[in-house]
Amino acid sequence: MSFDATDSIFEHLGVRPVINGRGIYTDLGGCRLSPRVWHAMEQMNGSFVDLPMLLDQAGQHIADLFGAPAGIVTPGVAAAIMLGSAAAIAGTDGEISARLPDVRGLKNRVLIQSGHRYDYDRQVSLSGATLVEVGDHDAAHAQQLEAAIDERTAMMLYPAHLESRAGSLSIREAAEITRRHGVVLFVDAAFMNYPTDVLTKFIQAGADLVAVSAKYYGGPNSGGFVIGRASLIEAVQNVYFTHYESSGYRKFGRPLKMDRHIVVAVVVALEEWLSRDHEERFQSWRRRAEIIRSAVDGAAQLNAKTMGFDMMLQLVAEPVNCVVIDFTSGKLTARDLARELADDDPQVLTIAHADMLIVAVNEMTDDEARYVAQRILAIADQHK
Repeated sequence: MSFDATDSIFEHLGVRPVINGRGIYTDLGGCRLSPRVWHAMEQMNGSFVDLPMLLDQAGQHIADLFGAPAGIVTPGVAAAIMLGSAAAIAGTDGEISARLPDVRGLKNRVLIQSGHRYDYDRQVSLSGATLVEVGDHDAAHAQQLEAAIDERTAMMLYPAHLESRAGSLSIREAAEITRRHGVVLFVDAAFMNYPTDVLTKFIQAGADLVAVSAKYYGGPNSGGFVIGRASLIEAVQNVYFTHYESSGYRKFGRPLKMDRHIVVAVVVALEEWLSRDHEERFQSWRRRAEIIRSAVDGAAQLNAKTMGFDMMLQLVAEPVNCVVIDFTSGKLTARDLARELADDDPQVLTIAHADMLIVAVNEMTDDEARYVAQRILAIADQHK
């Protein structure tokens, strides 16, 4: 049976819609796209476009917003790390791009501070590069970074969210050393989008390339961008997916193909983000969290409080964007409640952490918050 516009796509494919009580997650499809972003995608759907030119123009438009020399749209930050690593190795040499991940005889070492190891550094190895740690888990010193750089060193990977980690060399300190040795400093700023001038500060601190994920600023789940030095953006273009058939080189990045609709969505969502009233955004989170807290706290042997749940997966005081529920009775646990909410249709997906249930409201509507509160109370009542 084929899909008809009057059908439910969820029923057609046998999946349930989800009310998102976890926040912005890749596995939940990212975030909601605004009407303006959706309109831009629909407009692009009506025509075809020179995609390499669109990528160049969109990237330059983004770069101009942050005072960077150049930029390019990518399918997220994990892909950008792969492309950045490959670009640091191959430069603008098409033959080398076609060789990757064969890096024999090439600069192929990528440095990272030992205390900065994180889940996404494995993307470096997909280019053929070898990741090399600098310092130890407690600290990395300037002398150690200097000593780690040799004739085979192509790049240093720097996860921006770990800059404040005790014992870390700052982006500026690392840049002073890498720039002197001709080593690319790649900053993963995936979710570092607020305050809105943070990316400009990374560029000013000496980052050569800075990568950002679109889903964290209201863009598509499969989008992102890299901004930085013009020569390095040209090197990223060399290893990217375009001109695979026409350039004469079977380029490394062919699997990282982008769609024209996603490219425009990345740009328009970013423009919205930069002009948005972020105080209103925080207040909307607090309002939805309070809808759930006020309904749940003290009822059916539940205690609830509003808190913040940050991108480091830590509970903080501000900004408020979640409800944390504790259980005063052993008859219902956080995992029990999370499982029963997930069994609903629509599914309500939350975070069971130790003996607490965390309900993030970032990507909920007010009506969804009211529905979630009702379901929590109903399930808790059944377990009295």
